[in-house]
Amino acid sequence: MEFLYSSLVFLHLLGMAGILSGFLMQLMTESAKAPKSILHSSLLQLVTGLLLVGVAEMGAEAEINHFKIGVKLLVALVVAVVALLDVRKPTTGLAATAGALAILNVGIAVFW
Repeated sequence: MEFLYSSLVFLHLLGMAGILSGFLMQLMTESAKAPKSILHSSLLQLVTGLLLVGVAEMGAEAEINHFKIGVKLLVALVVAVVALLDVRKPTTGLAATAGALAILNVGIAVFW
């Protein structure tokens, strides 16, 4: 069970890195074309985040802040929607929004 949890954390962190790198790629190239890595990474974060909560709930010593998880889920859903909109109609503003929200989600995870 510990290996599964660690693997999910690894994939979750890769998803966060993918969102931020896609955001930075779009800003550096100043291109209107959105990298699809933002969308794929946001979906990876959603799935692995839900699986992490499920695995943590199965643990005997699980003490989970459900309000925090709900807020993180809401932010992750907004990131996924913004990423989808950015792929359909690319603008730098949407990529910046996805990047900022991903950083917000990291802040919620660490400091809350």
